Amino acid sequence: MKKILAGVVALLFVALLGYRPAAGGNDSQREAQDRVRIEKLMWQYTRALDTENADAYAATFTPDGQFGSGPNAIKGHDALKKMIADLRQRTADAEAKGEKRPAMYHMTANSYLEFVDKDHARMEAYWLTVFAQAGPNVPLRVAAAGRDVDELVRVNGHWLIKTRDVAPKD
Repeated sequence: MKKILAGVVALLFVALLGYRPAAGGNDSQREAQDRVRIEKLMWQYTRALDTENADAYAATFTPDGQFGSGPNAIKGHDALKKMIADLRQRTADAEAKGEKRPAMYHMTANSYLEFVDKDHARMEAYWLTVFAQAGPNVPLRVAAAGRDVDELVRVNGHWLIKTRDVAPKD
């Protein structure tokens, strides 16, 4: 009987060594889901920018969200929409003059996402702005490259961009 009791105690001890509270698993699951949601948010941001969709672009930001930093930062949905509407207008003006602009693509690489807490995250990455090939004599062109730092927040269950700085000082 002592051997059976000792075996049961040993088995319970081994089982307890591998026990992890459910909260830890829930945090890991939430973080994995949040990573997918943030990846989707950043894809929506990029597509809205490349398609010059002002409403979709502003919708990726918090109502007081901002693009850029310092005194020239563009803040709030109305200003963000205007920034994209102005870009669309410049494209339309160029086309009215017979200029066909090649498609513009924004790309992100080597991104690193860090969760500050369950409702705040920071993403850093490198980026490129590329113009597509515009015929056989006009090759693809890299227009700009840089690094960005984004502050992301969960608002009413949805991840949004609080600040997007594409020219950080650090």
